Amino acid sequence: MDKLKMQTVNKADENFKKLAAMFPNAVTETIDENGEVVRAIDKDVLMQEINTRVVDGKEERYQFTWPDKKKSVLLANAPISKTLRPCREESVDFDTTENLYIEGDNLEVLKLLQETYLGKIKVIYIDPPYNTGTDFVYNDDFAQSTEEYLANSGQFDDVGNRLVTNTECNGRFHTDWLNMIYPRLRLAKDLLADDGAIFVSIDEHEHENLIHIMNEIFGESNYIDSIVWDKKGSAKGVPPRNMMVNVHEYIVAYQKSEFKFVGEKRDAEADGFKNPDNDPRGPWRESNIKSTTKPIEQAFTIVDPNTGREYHNTWAFSKESLERMIRENRILWKDSLPKQKEFMNELTNENKAIKSNWGVFDAQSTTVYLKKLIPEVKFDNPKPINLMKYLVNVSVGKDDLVLDFFSGSATTAHAIMALNAEDGGNRKFIMVQIPEETEKVSEAYKAGYKNICEIGKERIRRSGSQIKEDAGLMAQNMDIGFRVLKCDSSNMKDVFYRPDEVEQTLFDNYANNIKEDRTPEDLLFQVMLDLGILLSSKIKETTIGGCKVFNVADGFLYACFDNNISDEVVTAIAKEQPYYAVFRDSGMTSDSVLTNFDQIFASISPSTVRKVL
Repeated sequence: MDKLKMQTVNKADENFKKLAAMFPNAVTETIDENGEVVRAIDKDVLMQEINTRVVDGKEERYQFTWPDKKKSVLLANAPISKTLRPCREESVDFDTTENLYIEGDNLEVLKLLQETYLGKIKVIYIDPPYNTGTDFVYNDDFAQSTEEYLANSGQFDDVGNRLVTNTECNGRFHTDWLNMIYPRLRLAKDLLADDGAIFVSIDEHEHENLIHIMNEIFGESNYIDSIVWDKKGSAKGVPPRNMMVNVHEYIVAYQKSEFKFVGEKRDAEADGFKNPDNDPRGPWRESNIKSTTKPIEQAFTIVDPNTGREYHNTWAFSKESLERMIRENRILWKDSLPKQKEFMNELTNENKAIKSNWGVFDAQSTTVYLKKLIPEVKFDNPKPINLMKYLVNVSVGKDDLVLDFFSGSATTAHAIMALNAEDGGNRKFIMVQIPEETEKVSEAYKAGYKNICEIGKERIRRSGSQIKEDAGLMAQNMDIGFRVLKCDSSNMKDVFYRPDEVEQTLFDNYANNIKEDRTPEDLLFQVMLDLGILLSSKIKETTIGGCKVFNVADGFLYACFDNNISDEVVTAIAKEQPYYAVFRDSGMTSDSVLTNFDQIFASISPSTVRKVL
């Protein structure tokens, strides 16, 4: 039992723990007046977290830093004036699917998802650029639209050759990569559930720096492992100069705070469970009972009741437990050391732990599959489907949500659908990808795929259809759809305000400032973002009094953005008693309707939160 402490709580310790939990990047070490290394909170880092400008600091300390790191912190915290616009024509099963495909710079998208998906993602997997010298480097400038960004970043020359690379000769080889990945990982952390985890694919180029960054953002104590997997099973071919072939990559894994792997399903035969003596308790395997940690002073004797032979040793069980096991015929009396019968049906966990070395996942079969699936596109070094299926299977529950914000050709989405078909799961995905242009000289471009997003979406369409067809009747209700959303400028006219002036009251004071090219559905999704309503929520359209009315998440939100809203429309919506009701301020047919608005809700549904834009 625990001893009473008989003293008050050490508030300094408690306060330190709270700050460390909120700002793990501010936890550091310094030298005290006695020359001892002590824990500390980096006040400069802490000040940067609560400031909207770069804060200078001079004190030397143990930390991981690089040029422009403070700007990277500022970039992660800076607000943006953007929204997500739905694109029905590129979606599959728009009205029923729970999956999302989002086009846009992932830094912008991660900012937009903060309110809606805060603490809701079980697993994040990303395969960012490895910084090999030929990778695409993100140019984080929120003053540009996505189209401007792609046009001005100079990604390609006139014949389609890539220009934006991160070669070591530019003098900022690591810095550019660090400034790209750092703010994205900071934002990703907030989206994870407390029992969630993030997995980052990487190779030797930035593995060490990635560990430093992740330690700072997630905390060293939340490091799980650097999982190793092999791209091929042999070193065949022309031997390299140093006679060593690199065949492995890493998947760096960190938890939010309390993640636990699902584990692998047990297989009786593969795990050594048999029943050669027809024991009525079922299959069993031999297991050691000798302790490898206890001192010799704790040794004692057990006796084989059949032969009277004595065995003196240190045991993993107490004397009372071993005597009970002997009575229950659970001990196997060997010549050297006794062992126990470990019964499969008595294991406390139906799944077994996984190893940090995942073995070989050859991409060749994936390449062949994709060549048949989309013959007009050449896939260079795609992530093996089986690798992604294994990662999802051992880490994600059957109803959990997975985010991949470097989705590329959408391997993660493909793997999730395939796994759902195999085990009847309902795992859901959010894919995020910038519409990076394909090279103009590539077969993909010539076939009509102008950017990577178009390839990813088509892969999901074709693989989903094939998976469902192959699975037959068992997968008829399986979700193979996805709702396409595209990152764009705000639906509100920029002339009225700056991003840092936007309030969380859904722009209550900004009437008649909606851009002319925006649809009611555009406005609906911006409202959903602002109110924190899942972007995969079911949306039903009805007509009341000649107005289009949106019913979101089974009555949680009712919204109408038409310009002819009458008392009839307001009353009908109030009778549904939604949690939120949102209207267009300028949409009321008369001043009397606007005057009666609050009175109608006050009398029919007083608890409804009313908003206008």
